[in-house]
Parts: sequence; C-alpha cells; structure tokens
Amino acid sequence: MIMKRFLLIPLAFAALALVPACGKKEPAPETAAPAAAAFQWQVDQFADLKILRYQVSGFEELTPAQKELVYYLSEAAQSGRDITFAQNYKHNLLIRKTLDAVVEGYKGDRKGPEWAKFMVYVKRVWFSNGIHHHYAYDKFIPEFTPDYFASLIKGSEGVAFPLAPGQTIDDLITFLRPILFDPAVDAKKISLDPSEDLVTHSAVNFYEGVTQAEVEKLYGALIGKNDPTPISYGLNSRVVKKNGKVVEEVASINGLYGPAIAKIVFWLEKAAGVAENDQQRKVIEKLIEYYRTGDLKKFDEYNVLWVGDTASRVDFVNGFIEVYNDPMGRKATWEALVNIKDLAATRRAEAISAAAQWFEDNSPIDPRFKKKEVKGVSAKVIDAAMLGGAVYPSTPIGINLPNATWIRKTHGSKSVTLENITYANTQASLASGFGPEFCFSAEELDRSRKYGPQAGNLHTDLHEVLGHASGQLMPGVSVESLKNYHSPIEEARADLFALYYIMDNKMVELGLLPSLDAAKADYDANIRNGLMTQLTRIQPGKTITQAHMRSRSMVSHWVYEKGLPQKVVTRETKDGKTFFAINDYEKLRRLYGELLAVIQKITSEGDYAAARDLVEKYGVQVDPVLHQEVLARYAKLNLAPYTGFLNPELTPVIENGRIVDVKISYPVDYVQQMLRYGKQYSFL
Repeated sequence: MIMKRFLLIPLAFAALALVPACGKKEPAPETAAPAAAAFQWQVDQFADLKILRYQVSGFEELTPAQKELVYYLSEAAQSGRDITFAQNYKHNLLIRKTLDAVVEGYKGDRKGPEWAKFMVYVKRVWFSNGIHHHYAYDKFIPEFTPDYFASLIKGSEGVAFPLAPGQTIDDLITFLRPILFDPAVDAKKISLDPSEDLVTHSAVNFYEGVTQAEVEKLYGALIGKNDPTPISYGLNSRVVKKNGKVVEEVASINGLYGPAIAKIVFWLEKAAGVAENDQQRKVIEKLIEYYRTGDLKKFDEYNVLWVGDTASRVDFVNGFIEVYNDPMGRKATWEALVNIKDLAATRRAEAISAAAQWFEDNSPIDPRFKKKEVKGVSAKVIDAAMLGGAVYPSTPIGINLPNATWIRKTHGSKSVTLENITYANTQASLASGFGPEFCFSAEELDRSRKYGPQAGNLHTDLHEVLGHASGQLMPGVSVESLKNYHSPIEEARADLFALYYIMDNKMVELGLLPSLDAAKADYDANIRNGLMTQLTRIQPGKTITQAHMRSRSMVSHWVYEKGLPQKVVTRETKDGKTFFAINDYEKLRRLYGELLAVIQKITSEGDYAAARDLVEKYGVQVDPVLHQEVLARYAKLNLAPYTGFLNPELTPVIENGRIVDVKISYPVDYVQQMLRYGKQYSFL
C-alpha cells in the first residue's frame, strides 16, 4: 500500500497566499456562492485550529441529474463518519456521543470559563475524529477538571447518554475519567518509535490483543513472492486475537462496521441510478460489490474501473484508502470526497500529464528505476463538493490514486488538485502577518505575495500528477518493505520531484509559470517551512511524528547540510530573529535532484535501513532553541497552524416524489453542523 497524498496546505503557503490562485474563477453573480470579497471565509478558531468555509463554484453549472448525483454521493460520504471515529480509537464513539449529549442537554452555566474550555475540547474531538491530535497523534488532555466533567453529564437533561446494558451514569463517568484525563492512558494514537512494538504502543483501533510480530507473521504468510497483481492485504480489516488465534475482522455490509457500510451502499445504489455514463455506473456498482463482500480483489477491480473514468464531470473517492494512521503502513482509514471538475483550471494539470514521459525520461534518478512507458496518468483540477471521514474537516489539497503499484503501472492513476480548498485558504489569509514575520528579505516577501499561490498550485500538481506516479520498484520488492518509514519517504519522493522540476524551463515553456522567479517562491516557501515555520505545529519537547512533516523536515535539513560548504542556504539573524536565506537557487535545485536519486533508490530497492537512517537523522528531531523562538514569534500573530473546513449543505428540491433540483448553501456554525452530523449519520 502506497500513500499518495500531499496532506494539508503547507503552513508557508497558507499564510503567504495573498493573491487569488492561478486559474481560479470567481463565482458568477447568479450562483449560490457569494463573491469572494463578501464571503465569510473563517467561521471559528480554537486551540491550534481554525475552521473555514469553501465555495463550490462549479455546482450551478451542473445539470439537475448531476446535482442529484452529487447529493447521493455526498450522503454516502457522510454515512461513514462513525467508521473513521471508531478506527482512530476504540472508545472514540462513546466519547463523542457523550460530548454531543452534554452540548445539547446541559442546563447549567454556559457562559463561564469552564464551559468555554469544555467547548474547546469538544471541538477538538470533532476536528480530529477522536481524542488524539489529527496531525501530531498525541492525546490532548481537557483543560477542565474531572469533577467539572462529571457535573456536566449529571446536569444534562432530555438527552440519551451511550450507556451499556446495566450501566449507570456514574459508571460511565468512572469509565471515561482515566481515558480522558490520564496522560498515560492510550497516550499516542500512532507510535513510530522503532525501538518499541509499534502495534502495542499505538492506540489506533486496527489491532486488539496482538503484537507487531504476530501481525507481521499473519501477513507474511499471505503475501506471495513476485506476485504481479498483489492484493493489499489488511487494507479493510482489524487484526484481533480470538480463542488464542490471530484473525482478521473484515469490513463489509455484514461484517465489521456493517450498519454504516449498509447506509453507504444505500446511497451509492441511488447514485448508480443517476450516473453520468456507463463507465461511472460500473465504477459505483463495483464499489457496492466490494462493500457487500469485503473482498479486496473487488476493490482492485473497482480501482481499475475508476482510473478509466476520465470523462465524468462529477467524481468521488469513497472507501478505506490511506494507511497513514497505521504504524505498520497496511490498514486504511475510511474517507470520502465528492468533487466537480474545474474545466478551466484543469488545462494546467493536463499540460503536465501530457508531458509525463518527458518528465520521467529526464528525471535525475538511476535509469534502472525509471518507467520505460508511463501509462494512464490523468489529471484534473477540482472543486471539492463534500468532505467525509478522514478528510473532514482537515483535508488534502491534492490526491493521487489508486495506491496499488501494479494498477498504477498497468492501468495508470488519477491525480486531482483541490483548487477551491487552496483558494479558501488564500482568501482567509489576506490579512495575515505571517509573511513579514518569517520572510528574510523584502524581495522574498514580494515573491511570495506575487507568485506564492500560483507556484503552490503547480507544486501540488507536480507532486500528485507526476511525483507519486514516477519511478518503479525492482522485481521482488514489496511496497511494504519500508514499513513505518514508507510514508515520509514516499511523500519526500513526490515532493522532490516537484521541487526539481518546478525550477525547470519546461514550466515556462508549457505556460505554467511566467518565469523562474515564480519557482523561487516555491523554493523559499519549502526551505522556510521545512527548517522553521512548520515547528509551530509541534508542542515544546516533542519530536516530529507526522509523515508529511517528517518529509519536509528531512528534505530541507538534508539540502541545508549538503549545501553548507557552498553556502547554498544559510542561517541568518536579523533584529534578533532567525531566518533562512537561499543564496543559489540553481545549486539548490541540483541538491534536490541528488536527494531525489537517493530516495528513489531506497524506494525501488526497498532499503529499510537506509530509509530509517535518513528519516531519523534529518526528519525527526527538533532544535529546541529555534523551536522556542519560532513559537514565540508565531504566538504574537494570533494565527492557528491547522485548518479545517465546514461542509456546504445540499438540500434536494422534490416534486411529485422525485428530486428535480438540489440547492447548495454555506452554513457558518461549526457546532451545529457537528451536532447535526452526530444525529443524522450515527450508525455504529
């Protein structure tokens, strides 16, 4: 299983995006989406998080049948919400339902500081789909006391708490107390410490009562050698021990997570009835077949069909997709995304995909690791229409799927860039003081303002469309060979591909950048982010754990160290503050190419030891002095380093028992959307 996602918007892009994104059209006056200047982008901010809204400017261009399709797929996207909570931690659903009941039913003081602290905690649980930070993986502890929590539960009326048979309210309080308040209980959702048992030290709910060695033995017996079409074993299951035997519980309509999957299937069946074309209908029907059986061969068949559907305006992702949350890099968290092709902006991505073979042939990697023939690389720019599961509220800005290497090699892949998500971040950050605080020079700041969004979108396209699709594994090498280091290595590989090529004259030749000065803005942002500003997402005393952050840190620290003799990148001090300045962009590009060659070799040969050494040396550790400085500077800006999104709401217009239209609206109340989701999509 290969992770193909460029998750979240890099902090440097989000805060410095001061002009509209390239190719993004403003909503037409007659559409439901208000003009950008009048639209309220940010609706909430708490802890280290902010909530934005996003516009779906292409929605009103759809036919009534396409809108109906979007509605059905969106209902399917929300129907799996409980699955994601349950996968992240075994007690998450119990906790969320308890918190929801208090928010709705508490009759006491809702204006005091303790209630405010409680609501911050509740919002964090909603945001992270559980009690562990969505990015750092640590359990976050309430800032209110256990006694206050007990008083909230006992002071709630007219609501039902999730009590087990024979359980009392006091029993529920006693049970939840250590889970919520004891820092030592299930402290880490994902453990990536190679000196520990990765399974037993992770709180994520993919395993129960088994060890890492037992899991490796189970799948080692299943995986065939030199299988040209290997199944992604374990993708949609839990591994548990029953009667002393290690077995899988497989997700299906009659198995694990059955009630939620049944509801997903219900909406998918309706979607199949209004599919845009026969190919899309076959895609949806095959996904239904997979959900009914849990058979991963059916999932591969679905992916082959899905890759071939390039004509549809409406598209979707729905299923157990990415394995970031599994310390073993095998089990996928459920997610869903409904999207609409942005026809104008897609021309940018199509220009890149059309030249895929040129990029592969000219890559600075060993010729043995290059694909002789790049097949089926399709790309488009989309408007997200609905986010669900693991991509809600926090969503990627680019996706490249499917993950199975053999499908990508034989049938190709689809890459998407979520333009309306980056656009929302751009608009929300117009007044940010981030750029002046962390850019070393006026020239760097001006480049970021002038070219940052355009370069950032192109970087994402290169990362997703070509980076993940490039290169090949050597015969006999499994995609699981790098284990817990696979995710940061894979993300670094795709990122380095983007960094190497964005400074190529090919970008200007294809009309994707006005000049290579725009590419310099991307280099500025990546060095600044990887060496310094992403530290705002790390708590004091902690190391880097999230795969994308490890990737950015590893790449930036490696090129910084290797370029020191020639002062390619230097650490500067101005007004008592630390900055990083790029002195030679062309030499930096060559360093990116050298590291790309190193990482492609590690990937192609499945060299676990080399991956471990590279990630641990350059991607994990944090300079505590610099960290303290960056946190202090960032705190003065009153910004939140992580962004999530409020979904639009779709309302069907029904005449004579049939949907004749669907209206879209943009709510502004995060709490109300979360409470509604808790009632409407609670199936487990």
